[in-house]
Amino acid sequence: MVYTVTFNPAVDYVVHTDSMTVGTVNRAKGENIFFGGKGINVSIVLKELGITSKALGFVAGFTGAAIEQGIAEKGIETDFVHLDNGFSRINVKIKSGSETELNGQGPAIDDKALGALFGKLDNLSDGDTIVLAGSIPDSMPADSYEKILEHLAGKKIRTVVDATKDLLMNVLKYRPFLIKPNNHELGEMFGVTLRTNDEIAEYAGRLKNMGARNVLVSMAGDGALLLDENGETHICGVCKGTVKNSVGAGDSMVAGFIAGSEKGDYEYALKLGTAAGGATAFSDGLAEKALIDELLKQL
Repeated sequence: MVYTVTFNPAVDYVVHTDSMTVGTVNRAKGENIFFGGKGINVSIVLKELGITSKALGFVAGFTGAAIEQGIAEKGIETDFVHLDNGFSRINVKIKSGSETELNGQGPAIDDKALGALFGKLDNLSDGDTIVLAGSIPDSMPADSYEKILEHLAGKKIRTVVDATKDLLMNVLKYRPFLIKPNNHELGEMFGVTLRTNDEIAEYAGRLKNMGARNVLVSMAGDGALLLDENGETHICGVCKGTVKNSVGAGDSMVAGFIAGSEKGDYEYALKLGTAAGGATAFSDGLAEKALIDELLKQL
């Protein structure tokens, strides 16, 4: 079983408009509502790829209830901690030529709620996979990722961490199965600017030497580079298509890699991750299987 953790799920309210003028009334020409958050996005794309997962995290208020119901309607099992106060955040994304976002803060998560999440983590068993993705809310301890991996350290669980800077560096000692920085984030970790694939591979190797088993580096229009746990380097180009959406492509890449790595074929996992990320970028919402399969043929 794959478990995904989303500390701060959201209702994404996407508004399309021809023009946007600050300080006046603007009219939408179209709108969509999506239920997400990085871990939830991974669960949704895994479902498209035939992989069962369970979504964990925190929800609150009427928006939390809507998120939970919306995810369940997609056939994804949930086991959220329900908070007593506040409401799950609403992110407003305005698409008018360029894209403007106003992301909500979300509810406070206290020690009691965090303890309840750890109780749910006790249900994980050997062979399971857990995905930790995104930032940690200000109301939670900054070392929450470390505490989760420490809590699970006695079990044979594959851990996937999609985070940046110290959040990522501090979990390497727990030997995560997969980490996924982009090339700019990778450079920032070491205070350098990375320009070539050889440079990216070198610094991905440093993360591997520090404990990561597989290092997947997304490189925007230049594709992706994978340094796998066998010491092999794989490079994959990007899929061709028209970019419509910037939300969830990285999460989709993680989902595709997890699904593709089920049999230990990391070259295929990289391709499936690339196709899944592209399918989300070329769609209004998250990737669907038909487009993933079509893009996979390009690779």
